Amino acid sequence: MKNLLKISTIAFLLIAGVSCENDDQTIANSSGGPQLLTPIDGSAYTLNPATGSDEVTTLVWNHADYSVQTEVNYAVEVALAGTDFASVFPGGSTTNRFIVWTHEALNAVALEAGMVPYTAGDLDIRIKSSLGSNNEIVAYSNVITLSITPYTTETPKLWMPGSYQADSGYGNNWTQSSAATLASEGYGNTNFEGYVYFNSNQASPDNGFKFSSQANWDGTNYGDDGTFSGMLSSSGGNIDLTAGYYRVTANTTALTYNMTATQWGIAGNATTNGWDGMIPMTYDPTTKKWSVIATLTTQAAPDNGLKFKANGGWDINLGDNGADGSAEYGGTNISTTAGTYLIELDLSNPRAYTYTLTPQ
Repeated sequence: MKNLLKISTIAFLLIAGVSCENDDQTIANSSGGPQLLTPIDGSAYTLNPATGSDEVTTLVWNHADYSVQTEVNYAVEVALAGTDFASVFPGGSTTNRFIVWTHEALNAVALEAGMVPYTAGDLDIRIKSSLGSNNEIVAYSNVITLSITPYTTETPKLWMPGSYQADSGYGNNWTQSSAATLASEGYGNTNFEGYVYFNSNQASPDNGFKFSSQANWDGTNYGDDGTFSGMLSSSGGNIDLTAGYYRVTANTTALTYNMTATQWGIAGNATTNGWDGMIPMTYDPTTKKWSVIATLTTQAAPDNGLKFKANGGWDINLGDNGADGSAEYGGTNISTTAGTYLIELDLSNPRAYTYTLTPQ
């Protein structure tokens, strides 16, 4: 009997303990998500790399309503406007009820979402709340839409896809990824320049080339406006080309382009032809470099030495302002030491031109 009494007592205590434990548990649930208070729906922001670390706006929201008093996780979610958040991009997370966006931070979010630099576009913004390390019991805020004009610190490019590529050393025809490119003077600038080689004549409408704003056909593509007078149109046809090596310029604001055939050489009192003459260089489509083997004398910049010039004149010439192997338009003369050299000029990287002098 004593043993039965002990067992019954223990069973009673266990049942009572479990009952008390269950009575103390509280089930959390959400009765309402956070509410975005600022910025105002429809606000517009033009982002600026010069003030990248400055605040551009602060997102502020009120508490999400949960049935327990506990710390709440908040995450900013961003999507292209009108997509119903089909693709969500992170805009920051916190346990506070605000997030400060600098120009740099908001720009990174906008670019990740797929916005085009220097083009105004709309982003939908909402706040997601959740509880615990597993981010459970999710609730969402209202949605606001912001107009954002992002930027890029990368030098903008234009691609030149066309029927010349396979024949001229630029990969497959009409393929941006291997086509010649032009580069602008800097971010936000629409004045483009670069050099391209055409191995044969190519006439429109089936042949020629176009300018592309992206490394595919999804962006704006520019062709001749039909007058063949150097005017571009986003609905224009292919641009005719004539065999040769060209300095190409284009302006996508003024909608103009220009092509100047060039034949490069070296000149200077370090060469046998002096400053008025020019020793011609030869272009190699495989290396995309101009080269010549020449005998030089010792000459010191800035008053003496050599330079690169096009077409036997000085309208287009390159020197070296920093004596560092980079070539700049109208730059300082290049110092030389007596000897025979392989001289190479590389114009294949737009606005980043280089040269080498290799003793032979």
